[in-house]
Amino acid sequence: MGSNVAPTTVRTRLRIPLRFDDGYAVDAEAVTFTGLVDGLEHLALVLGDPAGAEVPLVRLHSECLTGDVFGSARCDCGPQLREATERIAGVGGYLLYLRQEGRGIGLYSKLDAYALQDTGLDTFAANTALGLPEDGRDYTAAAQMLTALGVGTIDLLSNNPDKAEQLIAHHIQIRHRLRTGVFANSTNIRYLQAKVDKQGHQITLAS
Repeated sequence: MGSNVAPTTVRTRLRIPLRFDDGYAVDAEAVTFTGLVDGLEHLALVLGDPAGAEVPLVRLHSECLTGDVFGSARCDCGPQLREATERIAGVGGYLLYLRQEGRGIGLYSKLDAYALQDTGLDTFAANTALGLPEDGRDYTAAAQMLTALGVGTIDLLSNNPDKAEQLIAHHIQIRHRLRTGVFANSTNIRYLQAKVDKQGHQITLAS
């Protein structure tokens, strides 16, 4: 890791049985940390047997209360979280649950941006109209978490090229990038298209 990254250590490990609405169930080891650069309470879930994997599969999942908890159809976050949990458990790896609601702008600001989207702005333009960054996420803490877990090389489960670029900048090696599924519906299709157009997400949408 670069000298600009503070040392991070594992704080707590404990087992958590995960249960999803569709019946999928898996046991995970939850890991908390001290010394994260942003001071937020990010969480790593150890799924499957990463020690037995040639290279662990990793997803950086940004917190989305509306999608992850309430099943909002305005985004694809909830389905991505569910998919990632099963895919990582199947091969062994880590799901990093990062406290970055609304691409880093917070819950209330995200809801304010939703209101602007209802007037016709896309998700990025709405953030800008509020005087906020299009995407304020910094993945330094994710790199710290991986390093504290003894992980230096990963397969990254993500459609977002910025996640890979930031991890590489913090000396996390990426062997392969694997795309997530496409969870499009009539409510979130403009949101997904904006991610493709504005940030180069690797999502193939039906024409």
